[in-house]
Amino acid sequence: MFSLARCLKMKIPSKLFSYSQSVISKFPIIIKHLNEPKMPQELFNEVNDVIDNPVYFIEILDSLYALNKINMTKEGRLYVC
Repeated sequence: MFSLARCLKMKIPSKLFSYSQSVISKFPIIIKHLNEPKMPQELFNEVNDVIDNPVYFIEILDSLYALNKINMTKEGRLYVC
């Protein structure tokens, strides 16, 4: 429920935000870098040149999780479903 509530406030393409400014446009970047399970900090360091705001990064992860595109192991590593 918490993730869903946060997703409702995410930047999605609209009159205010173009597709390139939206959270959705960053999904492929995250998925591409998750070719193997990674800790969130490790993933953030890899995509830091494109996604430099940690809050925005978490919004992207929340959205992908809510859409059942990524998940987390017991050790805390992110992976593609």
